[in-house]
Amino acid sequence: MNEFDFIRHYLSRQQTDTEVVLGIGDDAAIVRPRSGYDLCFSSDMLLAGRHFFTDVAAGDLAHKVLAVNVSDMAAMGATPRWVLLSAALPYLDEAWLKDFCDTLFDQTRAYDITLIGGDTTRGDWVFNVTIIGELPQGAALCRSGAQPGDDIWVSGYLGAAAAGLASIQGKLSLPAEVDIACRTRLHRPQPRVGLGQHLLNVATSAMDVSDGLAQDLEHILQASAVGAHVEAALLPALPDLRRVLADERLFSLQLAGGDDYELLFTAPQQVREHVLAASRAASVPVSRIGRITDNSGCLEIVDANGASVHLNHKGFDHFG
Repeated sequence: MNEFDFIRHYLSRQQTDTEVVLGIGDDAAIVRPRSGYDLCFSSDMLLAGRHFFTDVAAGDLAHKVLAVNVSDMAAMGATPRWVLLSAALPYLDEAWLKDFCDTLFDQTRAYDITLIGGDTTRGDWVFNVTIIGELPQGAALCRSGAQPGDDIWVSGYLGAAAAGLASIQGKLSLPAEVDIACRTRLHRPQPRVGLGQHLLNVATSAMDVSDGLAQDLEHILQASAVGAHVEAALLPALPDLRRVLADERLFSLQLAGGDDYELLFTAPQQVREHVLAASRAASVPVSRIGRITDNSGCLEIVDANGASVHLNHKGFDHFG
């Protein structure tokens, strides 16, 4: 199998999309945006040894390659529409490619996304996805809108993916059923697209938690010129993971572990019922973990006794 066979047999699967004027097979794709919508663009690169292990199952890798990009659209409140996938692979293994592409296209169908192009080459396990989404003009959720007094919310659970990674690395021992649940969270994150859409006109700021809640929250604080007070005891965790870990270890995974791909957002106190209604509509749990303060740039994290929680690091650094 050569590069062009790979593209023809595995990547050129046709999907119906009336906005795609020209898809895979030409020098560039053409899409025709709908009137009254803004387009959102994002790109993420995943490298072997940095973002995934080369022995990861092909289906798990395909799921995550797409999911981390869909999560960026969720954070903006956008509907993901189109993706371009570029991949550097050391060799072409047909069984591996079939498993990868079957899962990839299962995911694109689930989110009604169309693969419209990309590139392939021989190389050392690199995947890059550019994703394009749309949302009503001027309605995007950004990092810069948080206001003093706003509640701080997070969706789902935090820390399980980091626990799964620590388990794989031999840094953490977990009971078998907890280990499986955590590794599943690591390999198959669930982007919160529906919740992001329901938070349009409700949340004042938002982003997804990819590199660690503490570090990611600081991005909101910087963009909004505000501070934050977070109560670590309110951070949501898988009940079984909370049961087997001491608070200090759990807080570290939740605050600095990363790979959660949950939504972190702020909203005025007076719209709490609207936030909970968005949670119900999207069938995604949300937890209120703190509040925005006027102490610009200051992130204060306390435990159940009001004592400061100190972190050795606040999240993942690609050059760390």
